[in-house]
Amino acid sequence: MAKKLQIENDPGLAQFTIERADDAIIWHDCDARIQHVNPAACDLLGYSREELLGLTIQDINPNSTPITWAKFWKELQKKKVIAFEDDHRTRDGHLVPLETKVNFIEYKGREYAVAFNRDVSERKKSEEERAHSYKEICRLRNQLELENEYLQEEVSELRTFGDFVGKSPALQNIVRQIEMVAPTDASVLITGESGTGKELIAHAMHTRSDRSARRMIRVNCASIPRELYESEFFGHVRGAFTGAVKDRSGRFELAHEGTLFLDEVGEIPLELQSKLLRVLQEGTFERVGDERTRISDVRIIAATNRDLKREVEEGRFREDLYYRLNVFPIEVPPLRKRKEDIPLLAAHFLELTAKKLKHPKPKLSQANMNQLQNYSWPGNVRELQNVIERAIITSQSNKLHFDLPAGQSAQGDPSPGRGTTVTEEHPRVLTFEEIKQLDRNNLLAALKQTGGKVFGKNGAAELLDTRPTTLASRIKRLGLKN
Repeated sequence: MAKKLQIENDPGLAQFTIERADDAIIWHDCDARIQHVNPAACDLLGYSREELLGLTIQDINPNSTPITWAKFWKELQKKKVIAFEDDHRTRDGHLVPLETKVNFIEYKGREYAVAFNRDVSERKKSEEERAHSYKEICRLRNQLELENEYLQEEVSELRTFGDFVGKSPALQNIVRQIEMVAPTDASVLITGESGTGKELIAHAMHTRSDRSARRMIRVNCASIPRELYESEFFGHVRGAFTGAVKDRSGRFELAHEGTLFLDEVGEIPLELQSKLLRVLQEGTFERVGDERTRISDVRIIAATNRDLKREVEEGRFREDLYYRLNVFPIEVPPLRKRKEDIPLLAAHFLELTAKKLKHPKPKLSQANMNQLQNYSWPGNVRELQNVIERAIITSQSNKLHFDLPAGQSAQGDPSPGRGTTVTEEHPRVLTFEEIKQLDRNNLLAALKQTGGKVFGKNGAAELLDTRPTTLASRIKRLGLKN
């Protein structure tokens, strides 16, 4: 049986008691609509009685939704009384922690939920102060766990990116530069197109440095909202700004005695570069909202795909910050300028991806390799890795097919003809005769490369990724001699 509210004998006394109660009393119907409130509820939430009577529980409780309310109502009908702690939102948007006890009541043939709410802000504050030391220990423990997880993810991502696979002179030169500068504390500026492996180089320098026992912390300067740069770099204290509900360490603090990798450093807004320059020059900083000066002992490695020298000339990057970062420059060449690394990288990614996807490893044919080496790779090593992974997923009968955009050769832009402007949107149109001649020249090149061999391993058919019988027919039709 539901609990009956007996106020008919003296409704005036009951109303008097409710109106003067210290607890905020709120009546809801089964649809979560507020039906009655007392003055304490109005004072607590900052609404007038009339305003509250037009709201639902979802309007004042950020954790309540129509779905959760329906579940709660069923539970209340069954248990009759439910006690819990939750937050309510005031009219001006603040959250108030409440100790709430809800009673299920039947009155005049209708069902209600009557909530008795008590503000426990002071109690919560007292508990937080008493538990500060314990929370600080937990915070530090969680921070270390997060940092460890962060580092493991970073290392995992880097290990799948190539691990300096290649034999080109350009790559070997980069390895020599890393060996030279890694043991020092000199600032390094790594430049190169997106996807060339700048972060891999930064990680290699850190692991070969005297700071390798400490952390390398990465900051993606392009992904930080402008208003959060200072907090991201230097941290903040609780209450420093709206949303700063607890103290937070910045990246400089996390990287203390280790390495700070500033990825896409050219994206830092000009007006904030002076703050970065100050900590690099003086080795000190303050958290946002804090007066305490902290020491920063970090080794800086920065990376960018922008031409920072031009950015300086055009007034978008501070000259003094540029020279502070550019003590030891390393330029990473694009993949199209080290084509001899493509076969090794492709085989490496093929092995890694097949293992990761638990997929039989397809074979890289000579035709596959020619296609990879004749492509310009605007996305560099990262694009190559993605293309390999996509090809393995879609492979059939142990054969790979690379879905590469046409018209981007490794030698550069296609050569326009007869005054036609060639763009990606408007490639040059070939005549049928030109296509026929192109096909003929291509077949001749394949036969020359294979010594006239059509069938079997390393034959022209394998090179062109076609059936030997089909190729023999085309050779005959074109009147070629093999």
